[in-house]
Amino acid sequence: MSSSSVTNSSAADETLRAQIFQRLHPRVYLERFIAEKIRPDGRTFDEWRNVSVNVGSISTADGSALVRMGDTTIVCGVKAEIAEPELDHPEQGFLVPNIDLPAICSPKFKPGPPTEEAQVLSDRLNEALVASGVLSLSSLCIHPGKAVWTLYVDCTCINYDGNVFDAALLAMLGALRSTTLPKATYNEETGRTTCSRKTRSPVQLTRNFASSSFGVLDKSHVLSDPTAFEEPLMDVTLTVIVDDRGELISTTESGGAISEETLLRCINRAKERALQLKD
Repeated sequence: MSSSSVTNSSAADETLRAQIFQRLHPRVYLERFIAEKIRPDGRTFDEWRNVSVNVGSISTADGSALVRMGDTTIVCGVKAEIAEPELDHPEQGFLVPNIDLPAICSPKFKPGPPTEEAQVLSDRLNEALVASGVLSLSSLCIHPGKAVWTLYVDCTCINYDGNVFDAALLAMLGALRSTTLPKATYNEETGRTTCSRKTRSPVQLTRNFASSSFGVLDKSHVLSDPTAFEEPLMDVTLTVIVDDRGELISTTESGGAISEETLLRCINRAKERALQLKD
């Protein structure tokens, strides 16, 4: 057997042993990397994965976007429908975000009804869009009290490798920016709304923002943009949403409390990240 064959076989054995150790002792496996000030995928603690955004990729939707954040891949489509407004808000339309985590995106999900994680993510995405005021619901009004637009913003995760919230929110904003609506006219005599096939106008978003998620390990190690392997091992997860002017919109913590110093550090990182994504 040649020396190169022996070397390749030895390297393969080392890789296999590392994979087995990672599965059996994931926390210890991660901590050994953290002790060397590096992460299992080779990134530093502050480093983000590469992001790509492709808008308008779904021709059958009114707006769409495909986002890749590392190996996490999200496709989002916007579909517009005409509906009656609520009695309490006769001049406001509806914005309905939703995310699906199908079995094809990760072995952790099974076929069937929406998982609890998908429902929680959908609620968080809805809160983020509402808190930011990214879209004036009154701009979706066709005729007060009679007809408004409902925008269904549906995301599907194609590949799940952590930090799905950031990727999904980025996809939703990209899809909304590419959304155009046909000119709609309400006829009071017939009670019907007609739409032009030729004239369309873009949806007007009121601000540009981004979310940045972090994982905190042992109270002192803050990892930006955690992967699917890192996420369940974190003691605390934190998501910070800021706009491109550096204005803080919201922070969300889960799993426990963090120090004020750590929070401020994450907010500053999130502001830098928002400017990067803007460019």
